[in-house]
Amino acid sequence: MKIAYVGYLVQEKYATAHDEDATLLAFLKARGLDITPVVWNDPQVNWTAFDLAIIKSPWDYHEKFAGFKQWLHDLQTAGVALLNPYDTIRWNSDKHYLDEIAAAGLPVIPSLFLEKGTAPALAGFFAQLQADKLILKPCVSAGAKNTLVLQLGSIAQQEAQVHEWLRDESYIIQPFMEEIKEGEWSFLFFNGKYSHSLLKVPKAGDFRVQQYHGGSTHATAATAAQVTAAAKFVTQFAPQTLYARVDGVMSKGELVLMELELIEPYLFLETHPDGLENYYQALLQRIQLLN
Repeated sequence: MKIAYVGYLVQEKYATAHDEDATLLAFLKARGLDITPVVWNDPQVNWTAFDLAIIKSPWDYHEKFAGFKQWLHDLQTAGVALLNPYDTIRWNSDKHYLDEIAAAGLPVIPSLFLEKGTAPALAGFFAQLQADKLILKPCVSAGAKNTLVLQLGSIAQQEAQVHEWLRDESYIIQPFMEEIKEGEWSFLFFNGKYSHSLLKVPKAGDFRVQQYHGGSTHATAATAAQVTAAAKFVTQFAPQTLYARVDGVMSKGELVLMELELIEPYLFLETHPDGLENYYQALLQRIQLLN
């Protein structure tokens, strides 16, 4: 089976201290897989030469979203299998998916959606979400792009910026979870099986946990209760996935979902001694199911 390992061209913007893409690629090649790194929007790639494409790090897809959706359509039309599956990728690409998870009764940070082309008064959302601080981000985004903390005292000044952004795309608005200062949990699952967990902590005075924003990552053992809670999101909403990352915070003793990452999450494989092997074994299982 010929496998395409899908990334993108320039990764310096999202650089980390560890090159996970290269490490995982070398590991999979060493295990005998016929796998080739490709850029998702490279017009020179002959996708019909591959039986399977694995999405790893097309971290610019949200900036070229129309092209990304067309690429998915073309790849599927060409008969190339995809991990994660096509329907999963499409569903997970827009944060409206959080509404569906919340409707199923799972704990999700309360969310409201500001649709493209609207210009709502923002002050009322503080009472509606019962918070004195809100977080706003695009429905199609990654890496804290156009993410804004809204505060009632400065909302009049911020509203013009938000309305300008809404001309181009829809946004999600949520209560700012103060628990994020203590860290955001990430739970990694491969083929539905729990692999490892970690705690991502923002730098002092910031709320963004990404390493390129100054955040730090700490391999942290999860409790059985935390793993069980995280697994519910995967079991119910990511049942056919090679990889899944559940991101959330602990609030009043409960894991509350921030994001269910099913497209291009960083997997933090270097933080666990069996991370690479767990991914590989899960991939073998998915390949067997495809065959």
